Amino acid sequence: MENTLELKKENLKTQQEIKLIDGLFSAKEAADIIDAVLNIKINYHKLKRLSITEGNSEDLCEYDTGRIDELLKAKHHAKEYFNNVKEFGGKLRINSLIDITLEK
Repeated sequence: MENTLELKKENLKTQQEIKLIDGLFSAKEAADIIDAVLNIKINYHKLKRLSITEGNSEDLCEYDTGRIDELLKAKHHAKEYFNNVKEFGGKLRINSLIDITLEK
């Protein structure tokens, strides 16, 4: 069993890339995509915060909301940007690559 586990570790990829977004979009389409991605990340952090404090009636619910605040600001700036681009009428190219690296 131990040898099998060691073989699996040796063959384990240490890096993975996922092409999440790649294309040309109208301002409306781009806004919808970016808004959806940011909403997922915001909700992830909110659920994480909730799971940390859930079931502990004495918890003061103190949690670092820095990442949530950062994502909300990014969402606001993106909305402003896309509204400006709508007036211009151009297309937007969005490329998003997720780079995952195994840390040992």
